[in-house]
Amino acid sequence: MNSQVLPNVSGVAIDGRALLIEGAPGSGKSSLALALIDRGASLIGDDAVTISERSGQIIAEPPPNTAGMIEIRNVGIVELPTVEAQVALVLSLDPAAARFPLELGQRVLLGTTIPLLTFAPGDAVQALRAEYALAQHGLPFPNRTSSATREHDG
Repeated sequence: MNSQVLPNVSGVAIDGRALLIEGAPGSGKSSLALALIDRGASLIGDDAVTISERSGQIIAEPPPNTAGMIEIRNVGIVELPTVEAQVALVLSLDPAAARFPLELGQRVLLGTTIPLLTFAPGDAVQALRAEYALAQHGLPFPNRTSSATREHDG
């Protein structure tokens, strides 16, 4: 299995899809991840994420050295449960991010192209904006049926 550790990347899972947050040290990756966890996301990894290719999908999972640990500024290291999920979107924290992105960028991870969105860090509604970014620009689940469809079929 082909795998790689991505440094300076935090990851959370929202509704089963991985949102990777990349940026320079101190750019707010952990703060955004924590805000998303507060809104119901699950931790994958903080400041490092392991990715692997499985059946044509890129899966994000906790890094071996720091699995379950997240840094909370002015508090310290806190342990949280972790999950793994299929990567759907990369947010690249950049104070110069365009207010209205005209096109998505791309990040190639283990040979698979993933949508990339530059993202202004640090405002009060950052977690809400990240959820909308994933819904609007993230890769969809392949062949996923909704729970409502499964209920009617069964």
